[in-house]
Order: sequence, then C-alpha cells, then structure tokens
Amino acid sequence: MDLNKYTSNLKGDIFGGLTAGIVALPLALAFAIASGVDPQYGLYTAIVAGFLASLFGGSPVQITGPTGAMTVVLIGIVAKFGYDKVLIAGVMAGIMLVAMGLARMGKLITYIPFPLTTGFTNGIAVIIFAGQIDNFLGLPASIHSGEENFFLKVWESLSHIDEANLMAVLIASAVIAAMVIVPRYIKTIPGSLIGLIIATATAWALGLDVKKIGEIPRTLPMPHGIDVSWGIIKDLIRPAIAIAALGAIESLLSAVVADGMTLSEKHDSNKELIGQGIANIAAPFFGGIPATGAIARTAVNVRNGGKTKLSGMLHAVFLLIIMFVFADLASEIPLAALAGILMMTSLRMVEVENTEAVLRSPRADIFVMLLTFFITVAFDLVLAVEVGLMAAGILFVKRMSELGMIKESMETLETMFPMPDSAMKVCPHVFVYRLDAPLFFGAADTFVGTIKKHDNIKVLILRLRRVTAMDATGAMALRSIVEHLHRIGAHLLIAGLQPQPREVLENMGIIKMIGKENLFEHTDQAIIHAQSIMTLVTCVECAKYMNGVCGHLICELPEK
Repeated sequence: MDLNKYTSNLKGDIFGGLTAGIVALPLALAFAIASGVDPQYGLYTAIVAGFLASLFGGSPVQITGPTGAMTVVLIGIVAKFGYDKVLIAGVMAGIMLVAMGLARMGKLITYIPFPLTTGFTNGIAVIIFAGQIDNFLGLPASIHSGEENFFLKVWESLSHIDEANLMAVLIASAVIAAMVIVPRYIKTIPGSLIGLIIATATAWALGLDVKKIGEIPRTLPMPHGIDVSWGIIKDLIRPAIAIAALGAIESLLSAVVADGMTLSEKHDSNKELIGQGIANIAAPFFGGIPATGAIARTAVNVRNGGKTKLSGMLHAVFLLIIMFVFADLASEIPLAALAGILMMTSLRMVEVENTEAVLRSPRADIFVMLLTFFITVAFDLVLAVEVGLMAAGILFVKRMSELGMIKESMETLETMFPMPDSAMKVCPHVFVYRLDAPLFFGAADTFVGTIKKHDNIKVLILRLRRVTAMDATGAMALRSIVEHLHRIGAHLLIAGLQPQPREVLENMGIIKMIGKENLFEHTDQAIIHAQSIMTLVTCVECAKYMNGVCGHLICELPEK
C-alpha cells in the first residue's frame, strides 16, 4: 500500500468523508424505510458496505450505501418474501458481483444504451416519489387493500387525502423547503440534515402527533448467521440477479461520473464489482440490506476534497460515531421528514438535461427511453431493463441493416480508428483519428477511452466523413470528449461531418459546444487550422525550432 498517497491528502479525505457521512445519515434512514425495512438497517448498510466497498473496490472516491434505485427492487422483495429473505438475496447478489468482477465483465456496462439508463432512472424517481405520498400526508398503512399495481396504489393514497395529518404535511414541506433554500446560503452542511434537525426538534418540543422512526440501536449488531436452504436459493435466484444487475449498473455508472469529476486515478471496473460484491456479502451478516455506489454521496465526497479510498472508509467510521452519539435523538425523527427528503431526492434524480437530449435524438432512442420508463413504473425495474435492452438491440441491428454496415459493425471496434500504416504524420501534440463506422452505443466507450488516454493533446482532429450515422449515446460520448478537451485546454476540430450526425449534434446542443468555426469540409482545412493553433503553443520538445515555438510540421497530407 502506498501510504504517501493517503497521507498527502489526509485533510481532504477527512473532510470529504465527514461531509459524505453527514449527507449519508438521513439518506440511509430514508432509503431503508423506502425499502420496507426498519431504518437502522440502512445505517448498518452504509457503515459495513460503505467501508468494505471503499477498501476493496476499484474507485478511489466512490461512496457506497443504500440508494433510491435499489429501494425499487427491495420493496418488492420485502413485500413478497420478508426482510430475512432480503439478507439471503443480498449475499447471493454479492457472490454474483464478485464472479462478474473475476470474469472481467466490468466493461459490459458500456453496452447499456444511454436512453435506457435515462428511462429507468426517471422511472425509479417516479416510484420513489409516489411511494412517499402516505408518509407525506401522514396516512396509516391500513388505507391500502394490498393492491400491488402502482397506479391503483397511488389512487388509493390520493383518495384518502381528506384524512391527511396537517402536521405531517407541514413537517415534510418544511424539509423540502430547507433542501431547496439552505444550499443557496450554506455550502458545508446539507439542507436535508438541517431540515431533518429542525423538523425533529419541532415535533419533539411541541409533542406533535406524527409517526416517528422509533428506537435505533447505538452500535452495530454482532455478526449473525443466515438460515438458508436450496429451496430458498431457488426462490430467490431471480431477485438476487435483479439486485446484482442493478448493483453493477448503479455502481459503475457512479464510478464513471466520479471519474469525470476528478483528473486523478480512474476506476477499475472489474475491481469495483469485486469490492461491491464483498460489501454485499458482508452487510447482511450485520443486518444490512443490499447497497450500491451512490452518485450524490460520491459527488459530495469529491467536491469536499476526497481523493483516495480513505475518504470512503472514513465516511463509514463517521456514520458509526454519529449513530453511537445520536441514536436516541434519531428515534424521534418523524417519518414525514424522511418523506420530504425522499421526495426531494427523487425530483433531483430526474435527468432533465439528459431526457431533453434524448427527446431531440432519433425516434428509436426516444422509443427505448419511453418504453423503459413505462415498464419500470407499471411493472418492475428488471423487466424494464430486459425489454429495453432487447428493443435497443433490435433497433440497432435494424439501423445497421438499413445502412448496409452489418458486416463492418461485426468487426472489432479498433477498425474505427486509423491503422499505423495510414496514420498521418503530425506534430506530437496534434492527434488525428478517423472513424470508419457509425458511432453507436457499442463503440461509444472505446471512442472516449481512446481519446482520453492521451494526456498531451493540444489539438484533436476527428475525421468523420465515414460516420454516416450517430445515436444519442454516440453524441453524448462526443460531448464527453469536448468537455474533457475544454478541461485540459485543448482544441477539437472536426472534418467531413455528415448530415445525420450533424443534425443529431445540432439538436442536442453539442455543435454549439464545439463551435461552428471548428467544423471543416475537408481534412486538409482542419490541418491548416491546427498548424495556426500550434504556432501559438510553446513546445519544450521543439525548443530548438522557431525560438521555442512548436516547429513540427505535418509532413504528409492525407486524402480529403
């Protein structure tokens, strides 16, 4: 272990872990309740899974714990099998995640289309929001007839609105207001925590008649065994696969987002799956429910200085200390306050910008997003992902068939990039890539990864004449490259942009990010412009040329 790496950023990791722990406290309680289990199990999850996933995982800044996406799967399992069976399913899912990591399946996440993840994320947000209507209104569970249909359950809740507890509504509304207003004035303490403290103190001081969390233990329970049999394993195999699949998707997406927020060490997707698997195997023995990487908490960690695994482990330690000191006070938290937190969190989960981008993309991508969204809400998340992937795959094959590119699309993705014998000879700080096939979701990650592996780019020229089609995921990959180049102060030039990709990029606002002045009809025009840019760049390697100005010349122009 490289101790220097951890000691050099100790202050940042401590503050990042502390802040993430403070943010995680109300969310761990709220997501446990949303999953249909007692709130303390959410804390056990955040502490045990959070520590182990950071220790063994492949992302240096990932924070793991209960998440909104997982609640959608867990609440159905709890309702059908009970809490004890959730623990078994969690262990089974953890074993599957470890197996996926050992089989080096981490990169499979890159083959999930962007519209599909947008659709099920928005569907999850709707389910979480609707699931808290009862607690927001202070309604008893007895109003429900046991109906599992989402729309009928919402109707049952709304039809009893006249029985709402006004105090519960006011408490939930106050927490939502705090989450909106506080961040405008206070950056170091999350609005959810301030709202939770004010709501709890008010309810306790005034003796308000509202439902509360109830007793929470001060410490972690001792590890205990889990009663399992072959019959139980057969019953739980599908729920376990659902937990493992969602855990992999959510954790790796979160790790990718974390990579985009930091220019330091990037995550190892296979190691991250193993770390998440170990965390999910261990947590149930302490009473914890399944966990995943949490995007919001990870972002808080990074923004507050976290850079190494130590920050994630400290987040778990701080949560344990908070639980020990404030368990008695936490038992007074009104359920309505947690409903406010969950409702606001679900609203923030809605990917407005990404949804708008997909709605401006080709109709097939819009169809996949809407189909996934509807099935997530009306049926379940696992079926939504299965149907969404099937629809996306069928539409992908159809597109390639219409373009006459099926044979080329089956070849290795490396054919998208120039071979050494045809590579252009340019200044070592000017990179030129030629893409020879449509830019779809399957090739998007390779495209981004190939560009980002270079750390000395000053000018990137993309030759896109043979890219006759592009989907929303390909466009988002190009946007990721544009944002990366902006961060490192480099220029992007595009030559030979075809009508369909131009229309997609224009509709999604990416042409504006690139700048129309950086689009060229022919490659030689882009190269000439690159030369004019490089005459203004000081190059240490070329200090002997032109008084320190880059002296490399392009020695061979390719065909237009």
